[in-house]
Amino acid sequence: MKLKTVILFSFLSVIISAQVKKDYPIQPVPFTQVKVEKGFWFDRMEKNRTVTIPYALKLCEETGRIKNFAIAGGSEKGDFCSKYYFDDSDVYKVIEGASYALMLKPDKKLEKQLDKIISLISTAQEKDGYLYTVRTMGSHKFERVTGPTRWLNEEGSHELYNLGHMYEAAAAHYMATGKKTFLNVALKSAELICKVFGPGKLSLPSGHQEVEIGLVKLFRITGKEKYLNLAKFFLDMRGNYVDGRKSWGEYNQDHKPVIEQDEAVGHAVRAGYMYSGMADVAALTGDKDYLKALDKIWNNVAGKKLYLTGGVGATGSWEGFGKNYDLPNASAYNETCASIANVYWNHRMFLLSGEAKYLDVMERTLYNALLSGISMTGDKFFYPNPLESFGTHERAAWFDCACCPTNVTRFIASVANYMYAVKGNELFVNLFTNNETEIKLAAGKVKLKQETNYPWDGKIKIVVSPKMKEEKFSLNLRIPGWAQNEAIASDLYKFIDQPKEKINLTVNGKQAELKIENGFAVINRNWKAGDMIELEFPMEIKRVVANENAEADKGRVAIQRGPIVYAAEWVDNKDGYVRNILLKDNSKLTAEYKPELLNGVEIIKGSVLGYRLANDKKTLKQSEQEFTATPYYSWAHRGKGEMSVWLAREESAVRPLAGPSILTNAKLTVSHGKNPLAMIDQMDSKSSIDESLPYFHWWSSKGEKEFVQIDFSKPEEVSEVSIYWFDDTGIGECRVPASWKVFYKEGEKWPAVYTTDKYGIEKDKYNSIIFETVRTQSIKIEIQSQKDFAGGIHEIKLK
Repeated sequence: MKLKTVILFSFLSVIISAQVKKDYPIQPVPFTQVKVEKGFWFDRMEKNRTVTIPYALKLCEETGRIKNFAIAGGSEKGDFCSKYYFDDSDVYKVIEGASYALMLKPDKKLEKQLDKIISLISTAQEKDGYLYTVRTMGSHKFERVTGPTRWLNEEGSHELYNLGHMYEAAAAHYMATGKKTFLNVALKSAELICKVFGPGKLSLPSGHQEVEIGLVKLFRITGKEKYLNLAKFFLDMRGNYVDGRKSWGEYNQDHKPVIEQDEAVGHAVRAGYMYSGMADVAALTGDKDYLKALDKIWNNVAGKKLYLTGGVGATGSWEGFGKNYDLPNASAYNETCASIANVYWNHRMFLLSGEAKYLDVMERTLYNALLSGISMTGDKFFYPNPLESFGTHERAAWFDCACCPTNVTRFIASVANYMYAVKGNELFVNLFTNNETEIKLAAGKVKLKQETNYPWDGKIKIVVSPKMKEEKFSLNLRIPGWAQNEAIASDLYKFIDQPKEKINLTVNGKQAELKIENGFAVINRNWKAGDMIELEFPMEIKRVVANENAEADKGRVAIQRGPIVYAAEWVDNKDGYVRNILLKDNSKLTAEYKPELLNGVEIIKGSVLGYRLANDKKTLKQSEQEFTATPYYSWAHRGKGEMSVWLAREESAVRPLAGPSILTNAKLTVSHGKNPLAMIDQMDSKSSIDESLPYFHWWSSKGEKEFVQIDFSKPEEVSEVSIYWFDDTGIGECRVPASWKVFYKEGEKWPAVYTTDKYGIEKDKYNSIIFETVRTQSIKIEIQSQKDFAGGIHEIKLK
């Protein structure tokens, strides 16, 4: 680390301690004080530094995100270049990530690159501090969303959201370099919004929460309470409708005041950032009403709305929370940004309370839902992270809405921030990876060296070396809930296997009492240089079942080993299918480390039953087959195919392979849209709105005439066409069609099939038309979508 960075951190600590009267009772050890060494997280951090950050900067340049600042500043001409009006925020996030990387390893080339971008940003700032490139350059592209004047449509404009990310990035750049170039831009902006918003001024909450976190960071740097007060003001304006303002609803968490909220609702990223901001404000102001609300909301999430992978956000329709226990797998959204926000929130809940249950959720999210969002190559990404796929998912090189790739850069760069914490003479060890650190306690400084092959191995060795000859303090080692046979601190998930091994703890080779308080093994003693702790967790393979109210997981079981949740993928299992297998409770499972597979992973092996339908399409046939599961975070690195976290435990949950049909070898052509093969996968939906199985849709094309053409490999006799429509009334914009017709190819002509039957457009059933048998090599189905809506199909059957 650069000397000036160390001095700067010390300087900031003095400012903060002098000017911040209240704070989190437990303080995180800054990641700059933790030297992560070779192992699981070192590899991820290096890939982020050497691949993801340069790649994200390059894409921000190529997509016009950086050019937008040049146009707004007048050095270039043109209209807003990128796809979304909030794209300024992506540049800010990558600057933040790059700044964190600079704190860990100096890079003159990267520092100069940031200087150049920051210079462009400063030119885009208006004289009074306003900074929002799409408006400054006078673009009319997004006037419907951004509004004709400043702040007029804050509900959707993301003006304050952008600024929140800018404040965080500016704080990071200042701490990394000591330069005030970006910090001055942020402070000028913050002064403006302090003048515009507040009691007796413009009384609005932020549209997309984030500015609250950013303002708190500026408060910590400057000590100016008006920044903290404004953060609290934005939070307190939610659910308070002054000056005739109407509610923005649950989607924006604006349905009631934050201190009255007791359930996680709406957009999951907005929610996670809001809960993190509430925790910051509660810590710095002592607001107990905030704490009570956060406790209730956390219990709701952990007890009813958290995926086994630690992801949050059940539905893609609003990228957010569903109803209690509504945890579908194939349609699970679990946005990568929401996982990052979930880590932020749970870490803050620990800092407030000292309870390890929050770190357990944080770790679950960190190793599973969050890591799924970034490929091991560092340049491929997932936006949603479902728990089941039918072969329709693949990692993307970038997104038009690139919030997730850019968010990953800043998170992975600072992941060491979550490893240690202190409170007076208590030192908390929260996460396990190879590292060295020196931490200041009330009693004095102490060095720790941690060695482990976690998460594949449960053995952790920690060497403790106080700076003085001998120091007395408390070392608190987190004992994960999974190591105590508790899947989560609620009844949402539970392990069904009885533990066979025990946690082992020794100090200097002698057995130590396992005294657990709030989820930590507490060792309070006089420490001497070279004292060695050896902690070993039983890395048993655990079977997990969900609460019976979680309908999507009924009759199913999942696998977990240590903090890692496992998934079965097509490439490792018979014939490329996993939907048709059943894992019996008494089936023996074994773990094996594969150093050459997926950058080195522990796999789970065993035997399962594979199910098929007999020729009569009714009788189930089963056969024993080998089974392999790999870590969930590593899925979709070997091509597209089936994947499932939850496997059938009971026959009722099996989706047997149906065998060949008239459509098996047919070629499907559609007017447009993705994954047409979903229409002939022979999986029957429970309802038209069922998103748990694959479906096809023509969204976002509305009110148009669409078609599906089916070409057979040889002429076939057809006398019946049945269609099960996809209709997501209430959550989306797909509806049953206004009308449809069936045609068959005869020579070069396409006559309609002759039928007296009505073409059905009913939901929740197959709509069939029966006609005189035709012999043809092609069938075409034409659909007229309803006005203002798109069409969709779950399944097509032919006879």
